[in-house]
Amino acid sequence: MELPAAIQAVRPDLPSLGYGLFLAINAASVWGGVFPFLPMGFQTPDILLHFFAAQSLAFAVTFFASAAGTYLFPDGARRFMVKAVAAPYIIGWSSLIGAIYLDEAALALVTAGGVLLGIGSAGFYMLWQRLFASMDAHEGNHALISGTAWGSIFYFALHLIPVAVTAYLIPLVFLPLFGLAIVLMSRTIDLDQPMFEDVPKEHPRTYKHVIACVWRTALAMGALGFCTGIMRSLATAEPQVGALVNVLSMLASLIAALILLGVLSAKNVHLNVAVSYRVFFPLVTSAFVLLPLLGSTYVQVLAAVLYALWSVVIMLMMIQCAQVSRDGGINPVFIYGVFGGIVYALHDVGFMGGSFVEQLSMFHIPSLALVAIVAVYFLGIMYFVGEGGFRSAIAEGSMSQIELLSSRPRAAKRPVAVEPGETSGAMQEGAAARRAEAKQASAEAEPQAEGTTP
Repeated sequence: MELPAAIQAVRPDLPSLGYGLFLAINAASVWGGVFPFLPMGFQTPDILLHFFAAQSLAFAVTFFASAAGTYLFPDGARRFMVKAVAAPYIIGWSSLIGAIYLDEAALALVTAGGVLLGIGSAGFYMLWQRLFASMDAHEGNHALISGTAWGSIFYFALHLIPVAVTAYLIPLVFLPLFGLAIVLMSRTIDLDQPMFEDVPKEHPRTYKHVIACVWRTALAMGALGFCTGIMRSLATAEPQVGALVNVLSMLASLIAALILLGVLSAKNVHLNVAVSYRVFFPLVTSAFVLLPLLGSTYVQVLAAVLYALWSVVIMLMMIQCAQVSRDGGINPVFIYGVFGGIVYALHDVGFMGGSFVEQLSMFHIPSLALVAIVAVYFLGIMYFVGEGGFRSAIAEGSMSQIELLSSRPRAAKRPVAVEPGETSGAMQEGAAARRAEAKQASAEAEPQAEGTTP
């Protein structure tokens, strides 16, 4: 891979620039547990906790609601609805700005702003996902990855603008710009594609099968969301941690996008989420075990690393959902709503659980130790469920089974009566069939290599 090829691949076009600007603005309000373009004195732990609790819950609920609405009313996915998602986004940002000046109503305004920004940002994600899924696979993936790289560039460029001005430019200038971009690009969508003409209620078994196929992958990605939710709960107590998380995660997004674009320019890429999760699990559990032992600097580094991985997972999640839509003719809003709803709901569980555990004082155990215990416990539960749960654990036919024979003597088997017309050849055929069945069972019990999935 040559870096110039990757940089050349990040060519500016309308979908990548529009999506990149949306990501940059989104990171300025709902990312790593801090508002980088609002006064730091305004960002008290109480304000941050109420905002992010409201925003994250509204965000996940909007994903599930979008999936349900698309299933019941599929014609809605054919409409643009940009005004419907832009309105709560603008009002949400206005509520945050108003909370800076109205101290008595700050908590109520921040909570309302969190709900509205959660709904608006989820709605914009749905619009961008619909656009990328409607494109050719190569074109859509390139626009998504390139837009992720531009999002990081725009985010760092926002720091060149005075903070006092940026807060006002977001709802007045930047939001109309990426809103206009999605409006113009939505007009190019071919609504005659099978994914948009599909009526889910006419074949519910297909959609049920799709959910059964993707929920384990969503759970694996959601495990990382759970971890980032916990780290966000720690960031609300220390806004400086959130500021570092934002910068490093956006830097990681830029690097990951450039690497992926460079690799894609030379060859195809195959990723297996299940195998990656098995590698990720022992690493992240070990990282949380060390959490109460290595101090605040380690907390900052771990938060930054996890959010950096989280930014990459969000990009991969959108790519996989678009692939499912193209291959199966599944409505892109439905599959992204279900998949993203699971992932972001687990993020909310991590955030709310981490915030609750931090307030506990049990047996004089430090709060970081309690957070680490809860994190490792829930990660273990998710790993167990993702690997098949009890059904897989007690399944028969495994070579790891141990057989203990009873000391009680068995009754002698009765001889099999052979009819005069039967020949010994029939008995030989039966024995051969039994040997073939035993051989097949032995072959099925051997461990199989994991294949890669596109």
